Amino acid sequence: MHPSTWAIRGGRPEARDAPLNVPPIPASNFRLPGPDDPPATRVYTRSEGTETQLALESLVGGLDGGSGLAFSSGMAAAACLFHGLAVGSSIAIPTDPYHAVEALAETGREQGRWTVTRIDPADTVGWMTALRTHDLVWVETPANPLLDVADLTTICAADRRDGTVLAVDSTFATPLVQRPLALGADVVMHSATKFLGGHSDLMAGVLVVAPDNTKLHQTLFDRRLIDGGTIGSLDAFLTVRGIRTLPLRVERGCANAQVLAERLAEDSRVTLVRYPGLATHPTHEHAVSFMHRFGAVLSFEVAGGGADASTVVSASSVINHATSLGGVESTWERRSVIPGQERIPDGLIRFSVGCEHVEDLWSDIDRSLDAAFG
Repeated sequence: MHPSTWAIRGGRPEARDAPLNVPPIPASNFRLPGPDDPPATRVYTRSEGTETQLALESLVGGLDGGSGLAFSSGMAAAACLFHGLAVGSSIAIPTDPYHAVEALAETGREQGRWTVTRIDPADTVGWMTALRTHDLVWVETPANPLLDVADLTTICAADRRDGTVLAVDSTFATPLVQRPLALGADVVMHSATKFLGGHSDLMAGVLVVAPDNTKLHQTLFDRRLIDGGTIGSLDAFLTVRGIRTLPLRVERGCANAQVLAERLAEDSRVTLVRYPGLATHPTHEHAVSFMHRFGAVLSFEVAGGGADASTVVSASSVINHATSLGGVESTWERRSVIPGQERIPDGLIRFSVGCEHVEDLWSDIDRSLDAAFG
């Protein structure tokens, strides 16, 4: 099935008299069989999960073309990969990754658990070299919040050392924009809190492992069991429900983002717009080569700097001044004020474009810029 059909069809019960959707199953344990009964298929939720969790894993796994594992958050999913590394391992991450992933990598480095190499997202040769020399290569594309796009086509097809794991954080893109497993990645991570859930009302993460890598899938399954990052029943249910409208939300958000990025790029109150769909974007050609759309997140820098950027994000009435991204509603924030993000340009605003009417969004942007610049 086309991914937009699978988003609606996948993960549903198959029995004739079953409900259309798997309901939330709030259970921690299950009745055990008697001595003459068949062996139990489900004993404890942290071990075997519930039907709700399995529905989510089937749904997202099908979207990405692999086998899904659901977690309590995106960071729980990322940590599962990192914490499974042997002491003395080597990790390659982007020069400016998501700040929580950076903290995860740097904490382990400070503890002597692994070494960390930083690679510019656009440095394709650097990533290819890392695949021959590192144990975990973590590519985030599009990057948060600078929107650089790595050349996944070339990177995923490159030779790698036996045992090296190539992981791609595809949160900004979703499986409807790019499918790294089809290009040759080993595992994809989604913070399902964002676009997959889509309504800013849940916490969830998913790892999707390439279908031919059953050993890695089992390793991650066992690590989740030990670390306890199991997703809750209600969050699993809400994520499945959110994914049902993912094709509609992604189509509208990407279309809105393209229009707004083009208008912002022509606005004298804005000095720089970062969006892969603009021909002026430094990694636009990478994006064109494998992305089906260009995503619903952009960032831009205002002319006056940090104080003016703060004025802009505080003045909006349609766009929500809030952190996180990927909801049906638009949000924006000044990223450099977040601890650990001080190196981000002071006047940069990250803008998660939602599904509102594009003219209402533009009017709100224009009024907010006027609040800073008159």
